[in-house]
Amino acid sequence: MATDRETAPQPTRGSEIRRHELAAFLRSRRERISPEQVGLPRGARRRTPGLRREEVAQLSAVGVTWYTWLEQARDIQVSVQVLDALARTLMLDASERAHLFQLAGATDPTPAASCPSVTPALRELLRGLEPLPASIQNSRYDILAYNRTYSRLLCDLDALPAEDLNCMLLCYTNKEWQDSVVHLEETQRLMAAKLRASLAGHLGEPAWKMLLKRLETASPEFRENWQRYEVVGSRSKTKEFRNVLVGHLRLEHTDLWLGPELGARMVTYTPADEESRERLEKLYEMARR
Repeated sequence: MATDRETAPQPTRGSEIRRHELAAFLRSRRERISPEQVGLPRGARRRTPGLRREEVAQLSAVGVTWYTWLEQARDIQVSVQVLDALARTLMLDASERAHLFQLAGATDPTPAASCPSVTPALRELLRGLEPLPASIQNSRYDILAYNRTYSRLLCDLDALPAEDLNCMLLCYTNKEWQDSVVHLEETQRLMAAKLRASLAGHLGEPAWKMLLKRLETASPEFRENWQRYEVVGSRSKTKEFRNVLVGHLRLEHTDLWLGPELGARMVTYTPADEESRERLEKLYEMARR
């Protein structure tokens, strides 16, 4: 009769090599990040180049022992949420982030900067709507594409990494975006209720779990609003923004659905008054320079 050792699946040579490559890659990225870059004091007795393992673990909200095992190439499971947290802690660029997920044998659920579902025709439509701000978003509020006016409406979207292009994250964690929303607390509560309504059709999906983990870790306000268990469907309304370049804007928000399911949609803003129209035109001229 076969023993447990004989019947248990054995790790392949390829997976072992990949684990060692992952361990080496994490160590190299950890050693290049200075404590000051992540808001930590250097201290006089620091001998480790870059960050210590326990600092990476703490900043990524994972166990020190678990992270140590990862750098030791132990055969352990790594979730996409943890990989996302490590990528942000280690300040990986787009190529490095893709390499991290590939070494871990995982698929990065974060939308890339170029989304295949956004066709050239849709991008042309976004440009054609200028100076009106417009973007294409999915049900998770990832910003998949946007025109030039939208890029400067609430913050400088072009300066953000692709994994941060999400309205929920920006509304709860980005100071520039928050300063641009006139009724921030009301907006945050409404956004959480809309996200919960959208979540019902995506329970258990890795990208959704990763987004919720980031929000719950980064924002006490989100945790409070999320625990209300409020649900609100999509609806049009007048929104007020405090744009850093052109001042106060009153805009009518409208969702244009791109398919029969309530998934991808084009988010548009039209001026609610003449002063807002003039300021949108000015914002567009500034954004296109």
